[in-house]
Amino acid sequence: MDRYSVSEVHAIFLGNIDTPDPHLVQVFFGGGQFTAIHHVQIRVNKEGELSHTYDRTVPYSSCMNLPVVPLADIDLSNPEFWTQPRDWRYGAFKTLRDESPFHFFEERMVENSPIPPGPGYRALVRHDDIWHVSRNANLFKSGAGSNIGDLPVEINEFFGSMINMDDPKHFRLRSIVSKGFTPKEIGALEESVRVRSASVIDRMFERFPERECDFVREVAALMPLQIICDMMGIPESDEEMIFNWTNTILGVGDPEYVGTFDDLVRVGGEIFSYALALGEERLKNPGNDIASIMMNAVVDGERLTAQEFGSFFILLVVAGNETTRTAIGHGMRELTIHRDQRELWFNDFETHTKTAVEEIVRYSTPVIHFRRTATEDTEINGQPIKEGEKVVMFYQSGNRDESVFTNPNDFDIRRSAQPAQVGFGAGGPHFCLGANLARREIAVMFDEIRRRVPTLEITSEPDYLQSSFINGIKRMRCAW
Repeated sequence: MDRYSVSEVHAIFLGNIDTPDPHLVQVFFGGGQFTAIHHVQIRVNKEGELSHTYDRTVPYSSCMNLPVVPLADIDLSNPEFWTQPRDWRYGAFKTLRDESPFHFFEERMVENSPIPPGPGYRALVRHDDIWHVSRNANLFKSGAGSNIGDLPVEINEFFGSMINMDDPKHFRLRSIVSKGFTPKEIGALEESVRVRSASVIDRMFERFPERECDFVREVAALMPLQIICDMMGIPESDEEMIFNWTNTILGVGDPEYVGTFDDLVRVGGEIFSYALALGEERLKNPGNDIASIMMNAVVDGERLTAQEFGSFFILLVVAGNETTRTAIGHGMRELTIHRDQRELWFNDFETHTKTAVEEIVRYSTPVIHFRRTATEDTEINGQPIKEGEKVVMFYQSGNRDESVFTNPNDFDIRRSAQPAQVGFGAGGPHFCLGANLARREIAVMFDEIRRRVPTLEITSEPDYLQSSFINGIKRMRCAW
């Protein structure tokens, strides 16, 4: 055993150092910034000396309580807010929940965008309020846009398809496309999910004999991308192109992916043209993929138009790829940090899989927010809301609401699935169509890791996507 005095390390003690019994502690190194954690067995004697053993150093940002963020320092419309450390942001949302749960924020001009700022919005940060708005689509519409900014209706429907529609238009379109997401169709994808997950690990072993790589690019992003391509009948040779397109669409605000509004429109047009060609081909020569099912489905005598298929294709390849990869990336990081949770799940996988997947989605909350617009004068939990007023549901805050979730900042794979997390939305007509597929992908990918590469862990801090909309990770190293 090595020995150190307490003065040689930054330590957080889980116990009283003056008691005769030794206590487990976690030790953090790094110039006043808690930047790394050693997974160690530490013993502290009465003289304040440490004895320890450890296996590997892994990254960690902080395990302290959330910082107290003054209300005056919070501006959700400021792009700089979304570049702050996650713990600071969670602290800011706690302040909003405690002090101003319907806080009004002015909108700002988005750099390089021709769209002028709108009239502002109220931020919904509590679980119950998000639930209420989601479940009352007659009072809070989506057709004015799900993004905070006021885009033209044509652009909303072009990029967002169903998420930017209201009934009856929304009901008609969802009725048609849901033919490709029935339990039968999702069940038929089970083998594909298994095969693709296995091939991801095979590829990782083959390409990286040095036993380290970028977990996001080689694992978290690859499997859901391949599943979406399988579903739509997209050839493997086009996967890289689809991957780059999705990064651009959801990378708005991150200079690595998109520089101007024109870039976004250009890429959207490229995806749309690709989708039109695919849809026309499946209409003429249907196969066994979901694109064929949707193009040939008839509901009340109606089929999807080419425009509708193209817009839905954009939504599917973007949302179906990015959100699942975000959950897998965050999940792997938390399972590296929280070894006890990893061992608990991996040692009894089937018992804990359902709640573990829900906890990964809750903790990561891939989609940060969606907007609704009041259709009439109403109220939310006593707060008056005027007709036409924007309300923005911050799912990331709702999933950390301490009035609903016990110790919400703890990662706990045994956490009850009820009350429900809102990472897939909070019910209502716009609940995530692909939620069950995403759950299955997450479960199978971690099962594959558990069985074939149980020593895999994250070895670097995440390089986060600079976004107020997606809680994405661009890259993050792993080793095994």
